Formats: sequence, structure tokens, C-alpha cells
Amino acid sequence: MNVTWITQGGLVFENGKMTVMVDPYLSDSVAREIDPRKTRRIPVDESIFDLRPNVIIITHEHLDHLDPETLRKFLCREGDPITVLAPYNTYLKLREFGGDHNYVLLSPHSVWSEGGLTFYAVSAEHSDRCAAGYIIDDGQRTYYVSGDTLYNYDVIDDVIELCEDGVDYVFVPINGVGNNMNARDAADFVSEIGAKCAIPLHFGLFDDIDPKEFDFENALILKPYVKRKLN
Repeated sequence: MNVTWITQGGLVFENGKMTVMVDPYLSDSVAREIDPRKTRRIPVDESIFDLRPNVIIITHEHLDHLDPETLRKFLCREGDPITVLAPYNTYLKLREFGGDHNYVLLSPHSVWSEGGLTFYAVSAEHSDRCAAGYIIDDGQRTYYVSGDTLYNYDVIDDVIELCEDGVDYVFVPINGVGNNMNARDAADFVSEIGAKCAIPLHFGLFDDIDPKEFDFENALILKPYVKRKLN
């Protein structure tokens, strides 16, 4: 599986057959609509808009995860229908895009299978009370995207129940604001769930956070828009 970090909490997973996009935020909507201090510090790579995702996952409804300006470029153009997975509040907003896409309400403890991949929704502890995290299983490895969340015992139990032998790759926020884990809590969290490799997210776009503060032995720090093969 290849992964590309597209800044903030956004990711693209590709295995040659399936392209899965998670929480793409590729605009400056937050600065314009919420807080002018949160202007992008990492420019948008316009080539991302050339991708044709088979599946889009949106973990919750906050603007830097569910960004209509970005999503219109994928959901309002000609092409094959996209499967869109999301928890309840987010699902309702996404359905407004219409089209022939398959909008799937995938709340915690629900499962969806497509293209040789299995998607498991798990709990998240966030200010959006319907937020969810997602585990992608390709039959060989597991990839857990926590979405925005705090360190929480119920979330940990959800993940451990699905991945008794530990998660192969975990993607977690480290910014410590907006009801997200900070770097210390994120390191404890990934250790608790038995992560074999952990990738920090949610830094650098609006702030000066150094990802090296994420003190986990098997941490992998991705560069924006650079595709990385996960062995």
C-alpha cells in the first residue's frame, strides 16, 4: 500500500487497484470562514485534483475535514460514482452533493467491504459527537486513521477488539488543540493499541508544531504530497 499525506488530516491510500481518500482539505476555507489566522502555510498541490478516488472517507463534519470547496472537485464532476463513507452528521451533509455516488452511513461498529478492502468504523472522542475513526484492512495489513480524537479508553478498546495483534500503521493527530491529542498523549495512545508504526498528522498547516515532538520509537514522519510505500 502507498500513502500520501495531503496535509492536515488528509491522506490518500493507493494499492494499484483502489484509491482511497481521507479528509481532503485542499483550500483556504478555514481562514476565510472561521479564523483568518488559520491561513494555509503549505500550498495546495493541484495535481491531487487529478486523482479519481474509488472511496472517500470523511471522519467528521469540521471544515478542515469536510470541506465543500475541496469535495466539489471530486463529487461534482463527470466520472464513475464514488463510495463515500461517513458517520451520521457528516453523512447527512455529504448527501447534499447528490450525484450517482454511493453515500454510506458508516458509524462506529459498522463495516463496509469494497475492492478487496474492508473498512471498519471505530469510535472517536471529539467535539463532533458523531466523529469516527476508520481501520482499512487490505488482507495483509491494517491502517488505522483515528481522525480527530482525544486519548480515550473506549476508543482504545474498540481498536484492540478489532486488531488483537496490534495495528500495523496508525495515523494520529498531535496538535493538542480542538479536542485532539497532543504529541505526548498520541505517543501513549499508539503504544496502548500496539501500533507497529505510527504516523503523526495535524501539524504544519496552521502552526509551528515540530513532528519530532511525537516521541514514539517507530514513528514515521511523512512529507506533504510525497507518496510513500508502506511495507
